[in-house]
Amino acid sequence: MSDTVRQSILDILRQMNPPDGKGDVVSRGMVSEIFVADGKAFFSLTVPAGQAAAFEPFCRAVEERVRTVEGVRSAVVALTGEREAGQAGATPPSRPAAVPQVGRPARAKPEVPGVKSIIAVASGKGGVGKSTTSVNLALGFAALGLKVGILDADVYGPSIPRLLGLSGAPASEGQVLLPKEAFGLKAMSIGLLVEEDTPMIWRGPMVMSALTQLLREVAWGDLDLLVVDMPPGTGDAQLTMAQQVPLAGAVIVSTPQDLALLDARKGIAMFQKVDVPVLGVVENMSYFLCPSCGTRSDIFGHGGARAEAERLGAPFLGEVPLHMAIREKSDAGQPVVATEPDGPHAAIYREIAAKTLAELDRVEVGRDSGPRIVFE
Repeated sequence: MSDTVRQSILDILRQMNPPDGKGDVVSRGMVSEIFVADGKAFFSLTVPAGQAAAFEPFCRAVEERVRTVEGVRSAVVALTGEREAGQAGATPPSRPAAVPQVGRPARAKPEVPGVKSIIAVASGKGGVGKSTTSVNLALGFAALGLKVGILDADVYGPSIPRLLGLSGAPASEGQVLLPKEAFGLKAMSIGLLVEEDTPMIWRGPMVMSALTQLLREVAWGDLDLLVVDMPPGTGDAQLTMAQQVPLAGAVIVSTPQDLALLDARKGIAMFQKVDVPVLGVVENMSYFLCPSCGTRSDIFGHGGARAEAERLGAPFLGEVPLHMAIREKSDAGQPVVATEPDGPHAAIYREIAAKTLAELDRVEVGRDSGPRIVFE
């Protein structure tokens, strides 16, 4: 079925006249591999950087035509710019814009309708429990009385559906997706649109196009807070998200070990360079308490994230232990903050959520307060 759909899409592209009038985009090798899953088609067109603006309406027209193919419900066509020989200084759209200099006014970022504040949860590397922290932190905010959503921005390794026990494609109203709901959270993830074991073999522009849709073409409703589970690392996707999404702040997750802290340092530096306030650092897997004897073991060391936060002038939000209950509940799609609200681990996450909100309030008050003129 997928091969038939791909062939139908290629046939459509061969019949469409591009704006430069130089022949169809298929024969010119401008079309990437076409990815089809669950009625959604994704691919990109590579065009000369100087003609990107001219090709933008063409891409939208392609999407409209592709949606007429049997078996396709929606289509995403990403535009990739390629610098032509002799175009010194041209910047391909597939690369993020230069990081704004400190003190220079940043370009205004479009708001997400209905969402008051957006917080990113990030890490410099994978494997530190960022997604587990994101879910339980979001539930911690909800426990404090806020209306909360969570966006899984980790396209290559989406974890939120498993952590919240969600499955199945989300419903839609026209071109707008309806978020899934679990434990009082509204949630959206690319993992809800493709099979769990389907690898996402996408280049940067396709990733950013998909993330833009997951953020801005979802009926979030009225939310006090949207938590974004960021991809690990500090690559193109992370930097572009930080530059294009109106983030109110970021929470950095790290384990105590030196290697993880080196990468956490890079994550903090990235947000600082794009003028996103770092709301604080969480030390995950901070220590281990033996369930049999109660002996404490600092498996990954201890206190490294606190020391790093102090060194960089970022708030330290708290320590989360390495504990069997957190792991078991996460694997089962039953996060501890929701299913064991009176337990010690839920209390830790709620405290971290409260500290994060306090820091967010402090940052927003600082932004809103301008110079005061006093008349005597």
